Amino acid sequence: MRVLSEQVSGYIQNSSFIRKMFENGIRLKAEFGADKVFDFSLGNPDLPPPEGVGRALRKVADNISEPFITGYMPNAGFPELRTKVAASVSKEQNTEIKASNLVLTCGAAGGINAFFRAVLEQGDEVICPAPYFVEYGFYVANYGGRLVPVKAKPFTFELDIEAMEAALTDNTRAILINSPNNPTGVIYSRNQLEQLAEVMRRHSKKTGKLIYLISDEPYRFLNYDNVEIPSVFDVYENSAVICSYSKSLSLAGARIGYVVVNPAMDGADELISGITLTNRILGFVNAPVIAQHILSEVLGSEVDMNIYKERRQAMAEVLDYAGIEYTMPGGAFYFFPKSPLDNDKLFCDKLMQNKVLAVPGSGFGYSGYFRLTFCVSKDVITRSAEAFKQTVDAL
Repeated sequence: MRVLSEQVSGYIQNSSFIRKMFENGIRLKAEFGADKVFDFSLGNPDLPPPEGVGRALRKVADNISEPFITGYMPNAGFPELRTKVAASVSKEQNTEIKASNLVLTCGAAGGINAFFRAVLEQGDEVICPAPYFVEYGFYVANYGGRLVPVKAKPFTFELDIEAMEAALTDNTRAILINSPNNPTGVIYSRNQLEQLAEVMRRHSKKTGKLIYLISDEPYRFLNYDNVEIPSVFDVYENSAVICSYSKSLSLAGARIGYVVVNPAMDGADELISGITLTNRILGFVNAPVIAQHILSEVLGSEVDMNIYKERRQAMAEVLDYAGIEYTMPGGAFYFFPKSPLDNDKLFCDKLMQNKVLAVPGSGFGYSGYFRLTFCVSKDVITRSAEAFKQTVDAL
């Protein structure tokens, strides 16, 4: 008798390369010892949260007897916290944001799902540049949609505007970008976004159909070279930003983020009402209450970006030593180097033989490359140099 749906059975059989490598890491560490394994597979922030997070947790514990301190609140989140977050986002996005334009969500993933549940119909298409975060495909399919990856330009991973325009159809409902990007670390320039926006306007005018531009921005604070990270609100009116505090506050498991809709959008209030409803009916109900209390106390704090910047340099030196080609990531905490073998999966298998765990680019919809995360200690990165070099030399 059938236990699972065909769709979920298929998902399990073709499960994420990231998780497979993570599981391989557990096995290798048990066999050889954790200090002998160089695990660059999972983007799980290892820095401790800012000091204020501990104080916020103690404050909740000290006041736990207060009525409703851990109870329900409006589905969009505590009103006073929405006001604080809106003020913070206004500075970040260079746009005046009101609390009414913002919904607190169960991380960025919860926000993306709530957004897609609110706007997608069966058969709608969502375009995204590849390589891309593999979960996007699941999020779109959850609501009857189809993800349409469009390959970015090789090596630089800049948007291929012509290819994205060619991918637009009568079924296109949204374009989803992620900047700084996972897995490449690329930051899309204002010029690229303006070109993309113009393409979207032309297509909307032709079809009479509204197309959303959604920017997924959990890595926005990791901008190593202090370049401009343009706001999509500046370039396209039918836009939304979805973000989380998983990386900036090292609160990945606390699941706190937000969706904010461009106030210049016609129908912005209606869209926010829809997202507030879907935030509830998808079973999130509201963003986690403890995480909201924490965020209220530490909003404006961040982990030390300079630690990640030092690790970026250390990883670059390791790759240089091994003779592996790469584009220096401008943000996030990933490298996406070129595989010395055309078969990126085979190369990652070769690395694993030397106890280095990396994720094939095929898992991100872009073969011929591989992903390394540098949210691990600098010591692990530097000690991995010989393992990388031995793997490449053996080829």
